[in-house]
Parts: sequence; structure tokens; C-alpha cells
Amino acid sequence: MGDVRVSAGRTAGTGLAPYASQAAQSRGRLYPEAESASRTAFQRDRDRIVHSTAFRRLKQKTQVFIHDEGDHYRTRLTHTLEVAQIARSIARTLGLDEDLAEALALAHDLGHPPFGHAGERALDACMAPYGGFDHNAQSLRVVTRLERRYAQFDGLNLTWETLEGLVKHNGPLLPAKGKAGLPRAILAYQEQQDLELATYASLEAQVAALADDIAYDTHDIDDGLRAGLIELDELAGVPLVGACLKEVRATWPELERPRAIHETLRRLIGAMVEDVVSMTRRNLARFKPACAADVRHAGERLCAFSAQMEEAERALKAFLQRRVYRHERVVGIMDEAGRLVSELFSRYLAEPDTLPAQWAAEVAGAAPDARARRTCDFVAGMTDPFALLEHRRLFDATPELG
Repeated sequence: MGDVRVSAGRTAGTGLAPYASQAAQSRGRLYPEAESASRTAFQRDRDRIVHSTAFRRLKQKTQVFIHDEGDHYRTRLTHTLEVAQIARSIARTLGLDEDLAEALALAHDLGHPPFGHAGERALDACMAPYGGFDHNAQSLRVVTRLERRYAQFDGLNLTWETLEGLVKHNGPLLPAKGKAGLPRAILAYQEQQDLELATYASLEAQVAALADDIAYDTHDIDDGLRAGLIELDELAGVPLVGACLKEVRATWPELERPRAIHETLRRLIGAMVEDVVSMTRRNLARFKPACAADVRHAGERLCAFSAQMEEAERALKAFLQRRVYRHERVVGIMDEAGRLVSELFSRYLAEPDTLPAQWAAEVAGAAPDARARRTCDFVAGMTDPFALLEHRRLFDATPELG
């Protein structure tokens, strides 16, 4: 047997910290499968997500700016890839399982409908009589039911750890909310497999959640600048990013605008990542978790921003909310997009024969709740262009978005 070198504080044979999720000790899959000779369980999860239909559709789903406003704006897919890169980097630094962190980052937005949060709000309103709509719960539904690729089961049959992280990456769901406040998709799956909703998720899941924040905080600034909704000089007064811009201008006073933007944002990402790593290490030193189970029962998130970074990040989000997400140009387009999603849902629900034949056959004769949920599944799975195409097929007038 070859020599296995283990850095301080890491587990022999894996190179991972003791509090990391250990693929060899996974709680397994709902439907048992033989292990792979060449990939760990978490690597297989990641690969199944990448090869899924829902993952491919992210390339034409809105992040903030719809698909035809420009080639360089982020889509759900490019956002997801940026989240995965940041999550993997943080996980590696902390001695966590990079593959699990990456899998969770790659899967976190699979349930998003077309047109971003506007589409989500529209579907939630349409589904209000039937249990509502939540994109996190829809992501779980995608990977456990809606992907139909394997002969022996629906969904991707991901490991317990990946499903747990997908559902709980923002924290425990019980008992604070109570079962009455949980999305039905989560409650339905909980009856099949206990995801321990009252505990925190793994550190890998917590890393993926913060990587999501870091990615969209920075790339939404970039896209807002590209769209002309904000000017570079305005960032000077914004906490955190202002300090990064000041450093860039002090170092290169004559630097051209595109380079100045990139240099500012790479510093912003670096500052946020370093803060997460530093604060998480302090929390780990304080709690001294000996295994992943200790992380779940710590009573608080161990992967976190410092108090100072949290305050600065809230101010940055408030700036983006005011100047980008609620900009009249964005709001106008998203209002029209939300109306389009609502109209599609209502038409399909009222006239199931307007759905593709396979979907129409599934909803025919179904109970009202089941019929609405399957209609919702169809609309939520749409890309932006397909939603526009379907609206033109079914309605006399379709809004011109962008």
C-alpha cells in the first residue's frame, strides 16, 4: 500500500477534515445501487446533475436580464457554474468534500422557472390554492421525481447527503416553521426518506449557500454596470465594493473601465471568500466538531460571514435591490414576464389538451391538486424562449420582452 500523507487535522486516507462529509460513509440512496469502482458517491451525484435535462435548460433561464438582452449577461447556468467554482475553492481550503459542495452548487437552481424570480412569484400566486410554489422545493422535486432517465427509478437517486443539503442549505426547516409552513414537495419526500429537517446541513451545503451569495452579489454588479443601470463611480460609496474600487484606482489610476470593473470584482470575491474561510475556522475552533454529525447538531451555522462582512454584504444587497432589481427597466420586463407565466399556467390548467400529448394524458382525470402540480411542473421546466414560443402559440398577443 502506498504512502498516504495526511496534513494536520485531516483524516487518513481521504485527506479531508474529520468534520467533512465522508463519501465512503454516506447514508446511501433511496434506491440501493452498486458502488462505482472509479468514482465516489458524491462524484456520481455531481455527474448525474450535470447530465440531467434540467441542468441543460438553465442555459436559457433568466438570472436578472432575460436571454435576448445580450450575450454576456449571466443566465442561470453561468451563475450556477460561478457558484460551483467558488464553493469548490472554499471547500478545498477548509478540508471539505469538494465534490459534494460542487454537486450542491450545481443543483441549487434546478427548480427555477423561466424568467427568474418573476416567474417564481407568478407560479407561487397561481399555485396558492394548491400549496404554492417554491424553487428550492421544486429542485428537490426535479432530482427525485421529474428527471426520468433511469430504468429502475424516477429522479436521479442522489445520496442522502446531497438531498439533505439541497433542502436545508439555508438552515433547519423544523421546528421553527412547523410542518404547516413547509412546501408540499419537501413534506412528500420526507415521508419516503427522513432528511432530518430540524438539524443544520453539512458544512459542504453551508459552503454552497454562501458561494451562491458571493456569486450573485458580484456578478449582478457586473451585469448592472454592463446594462447601464449603475455607474462605476456610484460603487465608491457602497460598503465593501467601494474599498475594492479605491484600491484598484490607487494602483492603476488610468486603467480602462472594463479592466477596472474586473479588478474590482475579483477583489470583492477574494475578500468575501477569505472572510468566510476565516470566520468558519474560528467557529470550528470554538465548537471543535469531531464529525459531520457534530456540524448538524451545532445549533448554528458554522460556515458564515463575520459580523462586519455580514453588515457590509447586507448593504451591498440593498444597493442592488434598489438600483438593479427594482430598476424600472427590469421591473417592467419582469412584470410582463410574470404575466406571461401566469397566462400559460391558467390556459394549460383550464385546457389540458393544449399541453403536449404525454403531459395531457397525465393530467386527464387527475384530482385538482395533482392536476395543478403537474401543470406547474411543465411551466416551471420551461426555458425563457420556449415559454415565449408557447405563449405565441396559445395567445393572440405576446409581450415583447427586452
